[in-house]
Amino acid sequence: MVLDRINKPNDIHNIPLQDFPELAHEIRKYLIAAVSKTGGHLASNLGVVELTLALHNVLNFPEDKLIWDVGHQSYTHKILTGRKEALEHLRQEGGISGFPKRAESDCDAFDTGHSSNSISAALGYAKARDLKGGRGVVAAVIGDGALTGGMAFEALNNAALMKTNFIIVLNDNTMSISKNVGGMSTYLSALRTAAPYTGLKLEVTKSLSKVPGIGPASVAAVRRTKSSIKQLIIPGMFFEDMGITYLGPADGHDMRQMMRLFNEAKKVQGPVLVHVLTEKGRGYEPARLHPDRFHGTGPFCIRTGAQLTGNGLPSYTSVFSDEMVRLGAQYEKLTAVTAAMAEGTGLKAFSKRYPERFFDVGIAEQHAVTFSAGLSLGGMIPVAAVYSSFLQRAFDQILHDVCMQNLHVIFAIDRAGIVGADGETHHGNFDLSYLLMMPNMTVMAPRDAAKFREMLRLAVSMDGPVAIRYPRGEAPAEVGSSRKPLVRGKSEILCEGRKIAILSIGSMTSVCMKAVTQLHGEGIRPTLVDAVFAKPLDTETLDLLAGTHDEIITAEENVLSGGFGEQVREYLSKNHPETRVTCLGIGDCFVTHGKPDQLRMEQGLSPECIADLVRSRMQ
Repeated sequence: MVLDRINKPNDIHNIPLQDFPELAHEIRKYLIAAVSKTGGHLASNLGVVELTLALHNVLNFPEDKLIWDVGHQSYTHKILTGRKEALEHLRQEGGISGFPKRAESDCDAFDTGHSSNSISAALGYAKARDLKGGRGVVAAVIGDGALTGGMAFEALNNAALMKTNFIIVLNDNTMSISKNVGGMSTYLSALRTAAPYTGLKLEVTKSLSKVPGIGPASVAAVRRTKSSIKQLIIPGMFFEDMGITYLGPADGHDMRQMMRLFNEAKKVQGPVLVHVLTEKGRGYEPARLHPDRFHGTGPFCIRTGAQLTGNGLPSYTSVFSDEMVRLGAQYEKLTAVTAAMAEGTGLKAFSKRYPERFFDVGIAEQHAVTFSAGLSLGGMIPVAAVYSSFLQRAFDQILHDVCMQNLHVIFAIDRAGIVGADGETHHGNFDLSYLLMMPNMTVMAPRDAAKFREMLRLAVSMDGPVAIRYPRGEAPAEVGSSRKPLVRGKSEILCEGRKIAILSIGSMTSVCMKAVTQLHGEGIRPTLVDAVFAKPLDTETLDLLAGTHDEIITAEENVLSGGFGEQVREYLSKNHPETRVTCLGIGDCFVTHGKPDQLRMEQGLSPECIADLVRSRMQ
């Protein structure tokens, strides 16, 4: 096998070009086999095999720097830089990450996981190289979906002023996670029809360059003039009008064509964008036909593509999806906003039922929030559905554009808390801390599917900004038998006990219920309270608990700093200083990748850890 000859960085330079198609085929088979066992991002990685091979053929690692936007498409890069065998433990605890990590290899130039930042990072690398008198090549690979993010445009604008060479590879597969939308998507669609231009430009440039005396000047004139060949063939000239040389579009599965373009790009005096067209899921029919389903997949059957996980319970995302459709029928002003995540957030059904009230704004969380503010001021009831980890990028817009104006915008925050295999950049461990500091914000978290539906209905009927945070994965049907009507700012006592009271929020309530059930079997009876609301605090219940218990233990799947527990501790220290408070949550760290239950145990948030703590206090 050709793949057997790839064991360390730059081994690809010893592979004859005629063997590259076979190498690409073997890598695809290897990726499918590995991801079918571990889960991971499959469709995007299958789409960039040839692109990665072409880049590695013209680059030298680690001297040259390759930065992957988002980074979930870097599996072939990992194989080519000596991590082939490590892919067997991809995204598992102790194994390699599903994203580039500098701690794994000096061939990974930037730790990634969020989109639209690669051009900024690459430009910084390029200027550092220039200041130190270096000669290495700097390249960034960014998808057409990530190019809809505002940060990418900021970087392009700045890059045009820098006048230093670095390569931007635009990986255009017409999809991010959901289908791309917006003006950039339309513009790139037009560029795809201009493939004949690439070869024409290169041939004209080479021919002019050979003319003695006037050749170089003629080439420069062609690049400057507004009546150049490209103006006649490609409308808009968006990139070149910004001062960035454009090459492409090229076939992203034709390695020789891409190598020729990349080598040409290395000679350009200034930033250059190489536009390549790829196909997500290439080489594996289930992923090619359903790239959104195989964007991030669990273990699956290679023969059929069927998922091998799950026990039949609905996910929190599917509960949200169903309830949004029902609420859409009841409230004609209800609108839904997402940032390129219609499928992931569960808004696909709403978009089909009420297409005129659904808005996918592209990978642009800041815009999504302020757009929602405008919808609210215009008399609508917007629900902005965003993953917790991605909503962080819109902190300022939530604070100033929504909370400061006290607007009725509902934030449906999916993937809150520990998410598992995607690791540091995808855990939603910070949202409680930054939302609780915002005036006018109401923050709640459901313990089960029934409570989640109630929260959505309450949120729609309320005024002002509302955030509902909920975890990835299955939603228990019912945790605890108490079913009091949901009232803003009121918690719910699920188990009456003595001495110790556990005050949990959201997903931690089901974890704490398991601990309490285990303790009941031992004759230990702590009180269990579902806080329901992280803001406003139910101070009436806190006063009651402080008067009847020696200690209150708070439990949250969020960082301790600035979180729910700290709010409880602050209130009790001022009003009931005699009551001991112990806060359980995520420590001052970035949680790595692994199975969620194991990661919770490491943070002291498993049923066993909580039961052990209560036992030690009750002795």
